[in-house]
Amino acid sequence: MDRWLVLLVAFSAGGLAASLLVIYLFYLLGALPPGCYADVELLPGVTMDCVRVLTSRYAYIGPLPLDAAAAVWFVVNIGAALWLYRTLSRRAARFVFWWRLLGLAILPYLVYLEFAVLKAVCIYCTVMHIFIVADFVVITLFLRRVGPSIGKVDGRKPL
Repeated sequence: MDRWLVLLVAFSAGGLAASLLVIYLFYLLGALPPGCYADVELLPGVTMDCVRVLTSRYAYIGPLPLDAAAAVWFVVNIGAALWLYRTLSRRAARFVFWWRLLGLAILPYLVYLEFAVLKAVCIYCTVMHIFIVADFVVITLFLRRVGPSIGKVDGRKPL
């Protein structure tokens, strides 16, 4: 489990770093994060434009920036990975899987908003999206590999 834990925590820490960087620089200091200055057309009609994404009405859940929600999601991810590592319980495994699936399920909508509605992509959002997908792949592979042994202690089912 050690290498799996390292991967799960690393992906969540990377996503957390990206979200905290945006929260601190953009929302608190009013400055653009590094890499957001590029004026690049990624696809016809779609540009790399962090400002358009981060200032759009879609960048908030009520008064809360999506980056803050993402930071919370990544923190819970880290805690859940540590819980699973420590206990290898079925309850922890289920929570980890469903929590990560929730994050993955939201991505198509966010990508749709960026590419189809806003016609702009934020590099930090993309980094978070990549970490969420990679994290889901790793937890799925891990659970498939160790699934039969989860919830057993010394070969016995727990009480």
